[in-house]
Amino acid sequence: MAGAAQSAGEPPLLGSDRTYRWANRVFAALFRLMGYRFDVRGAEHIPAAGPAVLAANHVGFLDFTFIGYAARERGRLVRFMAKTSVFGLPVVGRLMRAMGHIPVDRRHGARAYRRSLRLLDADQLVGVFPEATISRSWLLKPFKRGAAAMALNRGVPLVPVVVWGGHRVLTVDGHRSLRRGTPITILVGEPLTARHDEDVGALTTRLRTCMDDLLAEAIDSYPAAPRDEDDSWWLPYDRGGSAPDPETAAALDREAVARTGDTID
Repeated sequence: MAGAAQSAGEPPLLGSDRTYRWANRVFAALFRLMGYRFDVRGAEHIPAAGPAVLAANHVGFLDFTFIGYAARERGRLVRFMAKTSVFGLPVVGRLMRAMGHIPVDRRHGARAYRRSLRLLDADQLVGVFPEATISRSWLLKPFKRGAAAMALNRGVPLVPVVVWGGHRVLTVDGHRSLRRGTPITILVGEPLTARHDEDVGALTTRLRTCMDDLLAEAIDSYPAAPRDEDDSWWLPYDRGGSAPDPETAAALDREAVARTGDTID
């Protein structure tokens, strides 16, 4: 369905695959330069052809690049939903548009939702972060229902993905590191398809349960530990780390949103 009609006044459905593949090569070169140790498991669950929704956890600013790295094993490009402020950045915004990613105004998300459906109709992979914003606890936050809604609407696979370790590279609250050799784990779960009479809420719950299991597996198998107490910030509170518990993290989220004037609704 790559020839799906485009509504008048809508932006082009897809950006340039040439631009996207160039960006992938640049990131791959940077990853090699930094010596990141990738552990990608389950990439075979990403469809080699046809549409699907990839639903991922959100722990760092580079999550989409790491998920895109895993999708390359299947020869696929993922069109990610991202907040509009990213598209307002001078260079990054132009690249995001050129690669066909999807700007999301959280106050008026219908346009992004329609664009995502059109991408699915064009046999594309759409990447969604159901938590909407980065989790400061590193554990899963409550999920928005958009990923499940899109998968149900178009009857396409809903693929759970978890990234762990990427937050050690670049994430919220000034956490960043140029340390070489950081391990980055990416787990891709078996695609979910809606069961008979399963509604959006039930599918969203099942997605979150699956991703919770994947996240626990990623943390359990991660081949690194904090160097000392000061370095324990990247471990969840229930794993002996100094990250805030989910309730405290939610309060920090609200404070951060209040400072920027954004919304997490």
